[in-house]
Amino acid sequence: MKTRSYEELVEEAFAQEFSGWDFSRLKGRYFESEPFWNYRQIALERMRLASSMLDMGTGGGEFLASLSDLPVQTYATEYYLPNIPIATQRLTPSGVQVVPLKDEHILPFQNEMFDLVINRHEFYELSEVWRILKPGGIFLTQQVGPRNCVQLNQYLDAPLDPDTAKWSLSQEKQNFIDEGFTVLQCYEQVLESNFYDIGAVVFYLKIIEWQIMDFSVEKYDQRLRDMHRLIEAQGAFYATEHRFLIEAKKPH
Repeated sequence: MKTRSYEELVEEAFAQEFSGWDFSRLKGRYFESEPFWNYRQIALERMRLASSMLDMGTGGGEFLASLSDLPVQTYATEYYLPNIPIATQRLTPSGVQVVPLKDEHILPFQNEMFDLVINRHEFYELSEVWRILKPGGIFLTQQVGPRNCVQLNQYLDAPLDPDTAKWSLSQEKQNFIDEGFTVLQCYEQVLESNFYDIGAVVFYLKIIEWQIMDFSVEKYDQRLRDMHRLIEAQGAFYATEHRFLIEAKKPH
C-alpha cells in the first residue's frame, strides 16, 4: 500500500466536514477504549422508571436515537447551532423535542420537570440540573477528565487549558454533595487511545478545539511533521483517554 504523505493527510483532514457528534470518519484511524462501566446500560435502566427525561448536549441526536422505549416526555438540548437541524430531523420521528440553548448556563425548562437527566461529555450548570429535577430524580453524567489525550499537548509542546486541569472527579463529587445531591455511584478510569495517522490527529484537534486552544497546522507544523514520522516508524501515536462518571439523586 502506498504511504500517504504528510501534506495529503493534513489536507484531507481539513477538507472533511464534521456534523452532529459523528466520528465515523476516524474509523480504523483512531482507537478509543471504553471504560469498565456502561453509560448506555445505566441510562437504559434508569429510563425504565422515568416518565420524563432530558438529554443534555445531544449533538446530532446519535446516542439518544439509539435508545429504545424513551419516556413519554423526552427532550434534548443542544448549544451548537449546526447540530440543531440534524438532531431535530433524527429525533422528531421518535417524539423527542429538540430545544436550542442560547446560554449553556440556563436550561429553559420549568422547575422539577424531569425524572431523569442524562449528560454525556457536555457542560452542565449543577444548580440548573437540580432546579429542573423532580424530588427523587436522577442525574447521570459521564465526563472527559483532565488527563485526556495530554500526550498530544506534551508532544506538540502545546499548553493545557488551565480550567480543564482543575477539573477532577473528587472536586466534582464534592460539588454535587454541596448542591444537595446524594451521590449514588462514581467511577474514574484512564484508558488507551491510539492515532494511526497524522490526518486523524489533525482532524481530532480540529474538532476537539479545547484540547489545544490555539491549534493550527501552521503554528505546530514542525512538531506535527515529527509526529507523522513517529507514527510511520512505530505504527501509531499512543495516548490516553480519561473518563469519569457520576450518578446522583435529588432527595425527596
